[in-house]
Amino acid sequence: MPLNQTERQILRKHLIESLSGEKAHITFDRVVADFPLEAINNKVPGIPHSPWFLVEHMRRAQRDIIEFIKDPNYREMNWPEDYWPTAEADKHTWKQSVEGFFADRKELIRLVEEDSIDLFAPIAHAPDYTIFREIIIMANHHSYHTGQLMYLKRVFKSEPS
Repeated sequence: MPLNQTERQILRKHLIESLSGEKAHITFDRVVADFPLEAINNKVPGIPHSPWFLVEHMRRAQRDIIEFIKDPNYREMNWPEDYWPTAEADKHTWKQSVEGFFADRKELIRLVEEDSIDLFAPIAHAPDYTIFREIIIMANHHSYHTGQLMYLKRVFKSEPS
């Protein structure tokens, strides 16, 4: 049974909240806002990724989902090498990655907000997938890695300088 207009608006609102981390989790925005920049390349024993690696991974994965949704000539990236950086970052690179993440998230949110887009319709070039599915994947991905970033932030902010 198709959703009525009110149900579609409620669904879109909840998807946007999930992408941004609002209502249920700490947001990516809050975690990176005052992240200790001197620690962006630091790792914690037993944890394979630095904060920089997590942020850049999140940006790359999100960009990949956008390309998958929008590009009929989409080419799958190689896992894991295309999804994770290999070099350390400086403050400028960190800032670019964070800003890229925000810009791409806005693009995903615009897709969700667009009433003319049927979130449940098959993606034309990938008929086994829907935009709804891809948005849920991104929201879960954001949530998982934002939690990791938050824990690293707590560790690095508690360490004496």
